[in-house]
Amino acid sequence: MNHALLRRCLTVATALLTLAAGGPSATAAGGPDSAPHLPRPTGPRAVGTTSLHLTDNSRPDPWVSGVNARELMVSLWYPTASPSGRRAQYMTPTESELLLREGGITGVPLDVLSTTRTNAFADAPPTGPPRGLPLVVLSPGFTKPRTTLTGLAEDLASHGYMVAAIDHTYESVATTFPDGRVATCAACEIPHNATFWTRLETGRATDVSFVLDELTGAHPKWDGARLIDTSRIAMAGHSVGGASAVTSMVADPRVRAGIDIDGSTDVPIPDSGLSRPFLFLGRQSQYTPGGGGDAVATWERDWPHLTGWKRWLVVAGAEHASFTDVGLLAEQLGLGTGAELPAARASEIVRGYTRAFLELHLRHRPQPLLDKPSQRYPQVRFCTPETSTCV
Repeated sequence: MNHALLRRCLTVATALLTLAAGGPSATAAGGPDSAPHLPRPTGPRAVGTTSLHLTDNSRPDPWVSGVNARELMVSLWYPTASPSGRRAQYMTPTESELLLREGGITGVPLDVLSTTRTNAFADAPPTGPPRGLPLVVLSPGFTKPRTTLTGLAEDLASHGYMVAAIDHTYESVATTFPDGRVATCAACEIPHNATFWTRLETGRATDVSFVLDELTGAHPKWDGARLIDTSRIAMAGHSVGGASAVTSMVADPRVRAGIDIDGSTDVPIPDSGLSRPFLFLGRQSQYTPGGGGDAVATWERDWPHLTGWKRWLVVAGAEHASFTDVGLLAEQLGLGTGAELPAARASEIVRGYTRAFLELHLRHRPQPLLDKPSQRYPQVRFCTPETSTCV
């Protein structure tokens, strides 16, 4: 097993809440009344959310034999002018239990993540000008449900984006369908060699293209899709979801810009290159140029083939869990991720730099934050792979 594969397997084994600091028997902080919560969105708009059940009858499921169609669950977040009704549930009690069990977590109620307080209103009607909202597709890490990107999704929606997060069925510990079925991680049972990760990333690119067809085709599967500006679509993802942003952009020209958040890439960019804007955002400990690890080597391999606007940013003190809701919820529950950077600060960085990238490339608004290091975010360093330096 090479070092990259070993690192991937260790990352998967830690599941939702990494135990590097807190340990598997850490108890919830603050008692029964301190439910975990997501940070408030920073934009001026209220946020609505809904879920879609989509079925691709043109292909069998890639992970389970005998399943002749690919079923996906997709969550959508968007601006709403009707912020009323109930707040959306973060995940179901069953999903919470399976996620915590997979991570070996004890000492907290198994349904605790289902009580996480969100900011979006369930099934609130979307608002915005026809064909006026840029669309951002989000893809989570391997074994992780789409809900672990909710904090980022809510924030983007509060700034006037349509956001679609995909659960890649049988790649997550739990995907719940409207009829109550729960699909578990069949892909976890397959040997995780180099061929597996390539298959995973190319399959996710196919999932993304199908979801775009369903949302932006002649007969979209959701009424709110009429608000999507099909000329302004981007993708971001975490871990293998971030690596899949590269694969999706190569496969589908509708994806105009992409962000890889802390994910090593297994499918190389073709020699012909990728000229659309791209951002690498990762841990300083893993993705500093010249560091010599297998993870950073994949970014170094791809960097010369990114021929358009590009940035390589690393975050000091962050760990893998820091870039999603995982770090926030772990910290609130008294569990550790091994990160030196406080989870709230990491979330602020991810949301701020992701939004700046999208504002620049989907709305063409200048973003000084992406031009040079910022005194506001001294943990973020700009890297130049050609000289193996970061400032």
